Amino acid sequence: MRKIRVNSVIFICAVCLYTHVSGQESKNFVRTGTGVEIDIRNSYSGIKKIRLEPVNDQIIHVTQISGPVFNTKPSLMAVWKKNTGQKFTVKEENGQVRLATGAVNVNVSLENGLISFHDDAGKLLLEQSQQMGAAMVPKVFNGESSYQITQLFNAADQEAYYGLGQHQQSMMNYRGRRVDLIQYNTDIAVPFVVSNKGYGLLWDNYSITRAGDIRDYEPLSTLRLFSGKQEGWITATYTSRKNPEKVLLTAPVSEISMNWLTDQHKWPKEIIMADAVVTYEGLLESDLEGLYQLQLKYAGYIKVWFDDKLVADYWRQAWNSGSSTIDLPLEKNKKVKFKMEWIPDGGESYLGLTCLPPVPENLKNTFGLQSESGNAVDYYFIQGNNADQVISGYRQVTGKAVLMPKWAMGFWQSRERYKTQQDIQQTVKEFRDRKIPLDNIVLDWSYWKEPEWGSQEFDPARFKAPEQMIKDLHAQHVNLMISVWPKFNSGHDTYAQMDSQNFLYRRNIADGRKDWIGNGYGNTFYDAFNPEARTAFWNLMNKRLYSKGIDAWWMDATEPDMHSNLPVEIRKDLMNPTYAGSSTTYFNAFPLVNAKGVYEGQRAVNPNDRVFILTRSAYAGLQRYAAAAWSGDIASRWEDMKAQISAGVNFSLSGMPYWTMDIGGFSVEKRYEQPNTADQEEWRELNTRWFQFGAFVPLFRSHGQYPFREIYNIAPEGHPAYRSMLYYNKLRYRLMPYIYSLAGQSYHQDYTIMRGLMMDFPNDMKAANLNDAFMFGPSVLVSPVLEYKATKRKVYLPSGQGWYDFYTGQFLKGGQDIQADAPYERMPLYIKEGSILPTGPDLQYTAEKKADPLTILVYTGKDAVFSLYEDEGTNYNYEKGAFSQIDFSYQESTGKLTVADRKGEFPGMMKSRTFKVVFVSPGMNVAADQQDHKSAQTLKYTGKKAILSKNQIK
Repeated sequence: MRKIRVNSVIFICAVCLYTHVSGQESKNFVRTGTGVEIDIRNSYSGIKKIRLEPVNDQIIHVTQISGPVFNTKPSLMAVWKKNTGQKFTVKEENGQVRLATGAVNVNVSLENGLISFHDDAGKLLLEQSQQMGAAMVPKVFNGESSYQITQLFNAADQEAYYGLGQHQQSMMNYRGRRVDLIQYNTDIAVPFVVSNKGYGLLWDNYSITRAGDIRDYEPLSTLRLFSGKQEGWITATYTSRKNPEKVLLTAPVSEISMNWLTDQHKWPKEIIMADAVVTYEGLLESDLEGLYQLQLKYAGYIKVWFDDKLVADYWRQAWNSGSSTIDLPLEKNKKVKFKMEWIPDGGESYLGLTCLPPVPENLKNTFGLQSESGNAVDYYFIQGNNADQVISGYRQVTGKAVLMPKWAMGFWQSRERYKTQQDIQQTVKEFRDRKIPLDNIVLDWSYWKEPEWGSQEFDPARFKAPEQMIKDLHAQHVNLMISVWPKFNSGHDTYAQMDSQNFLYRRNIADGRKDWIGNGYGNTFYDAFNPEARTAFWNLMNKRLYSKGIDAWWMDATEPDMHSNLPVEIRKDLMNPTYAGSSTTYFNAFPLVNAKGVYEGQRAVNPNDRVFILTRSAYAGLQRYAAAAWSGDIASRWEDMKAQISAGVNFSLSGMPYWTMDIGGFSVEKRYEQPNTADQEEWRELNTRWFQFGAFVPLFRSHGQYPFREIYNIAPEGHPAYRSMLYYNKLRYRLMPYIYSLAGQSYHQDYTIMRGLMMDFPNDMKAANLNDAFMFGPSVLVSPVLEYKATKRKVYLPSGQGWYDFYTGQFLKGGQDIQADAPYERMPLYIKEGSILPTGPDLQYTAEKKADPLTILVYTGKDAVFSLYEDEGTNYNYEKGAFSQIDFSYQESTGKLTVADRKGEFPGMMKSRTFKVVFVSPGMNVAADQQDHKSAQTLKYTGKKAILSKNQIK
């Protein structure tokens, strides 16, 4: 008995020791079924309780609250299922609670609540800054209690930040920058950031958010201003446009803030805006040296000079003002000459200039997130060995990127707008007659009767037989996408039905605002946060559009943009209250729930055909609703084309693989509407260069205001513009086996198609921060030509591998800048050493013929792999395993290509096929755009493993 008792005591003590170490119980924390809840003693930030929940080994869900009870309201963006089987350990030591998974260790200070994240080897990945402010400041919005939410993190040496949606400042790396996450035409807010240090952060909040440098912008008078020798202001000089020598007015200025419709009273009453040019001149100075970031908001023509050097030259239509960040480095007490010339756009226009002073020392190496409204600090830490793993973690939390129909990878023709049924039919006929490849044509807004926006009905005077029109398009293998807005004009049956069920926001109606159509109509948007309203919206679309055969949806103005150029506080008023709560709390999430209703509605009605949605705005989680985004109503300018590179790459790094833009830009300067010879040639070259670029983004789509955007309307057949655009259109289709394989990987392996160079070359910081190039898939380096009349451009070839010229096969070493040839008809393209690039036959549409034979270009010098993905192309059987993969692998040491056994199958799959394999080595003259290669070796593939060398088949 005595021995038994001793052993029992030993056993009990061992249990106690295990319990303490593993964290089964403690006075400071409680282990739950899915994680741990920690009480914080003396948090200066106001945080009283922290919950850590492992989603898997690499993802930790962090929730911090200022009270005793965690909120149970479900997330709109996150859809992961809480995992009670996820393994982790918890222990308390040295005043910290540590949660450990197989990949991540999280430490929480019991004293102040500061959190740090480490990998499994103990390397620090991320930590909160000790520059603590209040993490949760109590607020009340529309009668609902809430908090302003803030979190500040330390930034490591050479840490760079990417993602955060889509923005138009031509910035790739957001370190040291302020990024405003607010839905706006041309800007998309996605609160997901990817670091080059092996992690990402998904910020689960729907309100307007600041990221990076979260300080307030300050007025221009933050700087010391001089007009000549007079301190205190700069001078604005108003002159006549017709007679520039005629001065209409001079005035002292220390603030430039005519940003919105509500600011128009700031314009001098005695001057007609459309008749004037304004020049601002003076000197800028500060005793605090460093980088000042000037935030410029503009409409019309704007030019800015520092010390007589032109640093900004932009244009934008007044109904959709643009913004830009201009860097102003200042030396202590050294004046800089400042000049800004503004030609307003018409009778209403916008101009604002604010300033972000140099970052204070205590904030220099930090990265912050601050949201207007929320009930908790709520985010996901996602560890990954590379950006692809981080993005895969984002999709585990927010949902898979469903596979788009294959036809969506082809060419889309659009314009603003096809006004009649005959316009559409004639355009398609012209494409087919000219043998210009085409898969999709788009019908933009106003196909309805003028007063009946929101009726979702065709105007019978202009579209006499829409169902027959769609059948005729389908017979020519062309799909029809149609524009559907979340907008309803008052005064017709659909508005009355939606209003009677309390499905509409009513403030815009009560305010008496009218839109810009005809004499103007009262209008508002529906409340997409209301599930019943979403159902009603889809039922209307289904009854009046989808049942007629419509293939895809263009969801416009989904910010929501009820009335352009209003300040954000009024925009929030117009959508208040939402079904979910205060519009301040839910402002950014409208495009997510709007797409949700359409996606779920169509899949319920037709579970077979793939949904396709194109939306002007997006939010975290949108990829699970078969939705792509485009970059909004950008301008037809060279600088706007350049801005699309960083806009598209950072959007893709935000976790959503399908992005596009208006090739040629949407908003057009008047000089192009009735151009002289010089302007017409610039218009043609601008569209050609943009078209070359557009062939290498995930979705290939032309759209914009007049002049018409069909290539035969841009330039006559035989013109170099026409020849080049036709070449790149056909090249896109030749690359379809490569492109659709990338789309398949985006679903099955969480891949990203349009890739920032930091994804594939993380150790090459020069490449990682370039804003003028990107990778299209794993193999193709794309360097668009961004200057008028340029026939060469500087291209940086990332280090660590060689590069092959796409058109000639010339081999070049990486890690160098080159002056690449860029004749009018060609854009520089390079193939990474160690690539396998499959190309297919010429096509007029994606489903015209089987992809056989395929040319397999093997770019030697390094080992290479590629997986050829195929499925039925239009249905959801791939979700049930109906697809095939053929894995190609090249081994440089042996010079052999292995084609593995085919994996999987699907109805209609080719059982046997022909591969024409070309091994490309330095010194060979191999053009990737050719179909017939003298050095090609033919492999008859039956689904069984085969090995091909440079000399023989085994």
